[in-house]
Amino acid sequence: MYISKFVTPEIIFGTGSLNQVGESCKRLGSTRVFLVADPGVVKSGWLDKALPYLDEVSLEYEVWNNFSANPRDYEVEEGALLYAKKNCDAVLAIGGGSAVDAAKAVATLTTNKGIIRDFEGIDMINEPLPPLIVIPSTAGSGAEVSQFAIISDSERKIKMTIISKSLVPDIAITDPLILSTVNSKVTAHTGMEALSHAIEAYLSLAATDMTDIHALHAIKLISANLRSSVASQVDEAAKIAMSKASLHAGIAFSNAVLGLTHAMTHQVGGLLDLPIGTISAVLLPYVMQFNLIACVDKYAEIAEAMGAHTNNLSTREKAEMAITMVQELAGDLGIPSGLAELGLPEDSLPNLSRNAINDACFITNPRDADEGDIMNIFRSALDAPRGDE
Repeated sequence: MYISKFVTPEIIFGTGSLNQVGESCKRLGSTRVFLVADPGVVKSGWLDKALPYLDEVSLEYEVWNNFSANPRDYEVEEGALLYAKKNCDAVLAIGGGSAVDAAKAVATLTTNKGIIRDFEGIDMINEPLPPLIVIPSTAGSGAEVSQFAIISDSERKIKMTIISKSLVPDIAITDPLILSTVNSKVTAHTGMEALSHAIEAYLSLAATDMTDIHALHAIKLISANLRSSVASQVDEAAKIAMSKASLHAGIAFSNAVLGLTHAMTHQVGGLLDLPIGTISAVLLPYVMQFNLIACVDKYAEIAEAMGAHTNNLSTREKAEMAITMVQELAGDLGIPSGLAELGLPEDSLPNLSRNAINDACFITNPRDADEGDIMNIFRSALDAPRGDE
């Protein structure tokens, strides 16, 4: 029997929807929230704009931002201790994927005994989490709707993938106006991260009709609007479209999981302490080239979703166009063409390839691969100019 599950939070979407934060926390029964906010949200003033909405419903709060851009295991463990010390009863995250991942990890540790490494992998969380409300500040991670959390293991120098339906937030509030304070580089890299989520979800072995709908719609929105969003911080239509794209991509990959791009990305990110969006943007076309033979028809559909003119082309030609269009989009946005530009040493490839095999995201990759295959992809992506696989 074929059985699938599809989970999402309650979703509140729209310009100005930040004003729903206080009521949302209160509705979940909170009296004192543990507010996780990244430095960018604080600097841009969005935290100050959110706090009055908590005050007006008489909610107490404890603000915590003592975590790195790539949250580390010991940081979230310290955050959980502070949550308990301050007698908080809900977690609210305002920020990018790092803030949301940190918030999910803290929430996990407040009700589950152990250290965060104990929950690495799939469905390792046994106890229900406290109420979790998320407000994303970028259009890319999709963490506000996903069952994923990525935390850096400071000892092993890898990014741990934690997957559990318990990590799906109770309420996700997406206010596209927040994107108006995000700089062009972050907009580009997070937008490409959303594209990698959508494409890998669409190709995933766990994809369903429901996830395909969200994945394809995200691909269309990103292809049509990411360049405009990067070009202008005040293009409200582009910001709204990219917020929707990130949301749809997040729903897709949360339910379909991902693939080899992210299995490899997590290893590089753990070693170099770099954002996932940056690394996945570099790796995506190289992994797409490897996976091509496993899903030619779906690649052709990706090309059409990206707006390719495919009249009179064979299915294989359409499929190859999908890879080309991803490369062209990345090039237009100034994404590095190879991992060498990110500072990846070549002698790290054997260990990275070995670890990627054990990443949970690898399970749903559409094409089988061994360490040698992954090593070859890493080598291709290390310093090859874009378009020269």
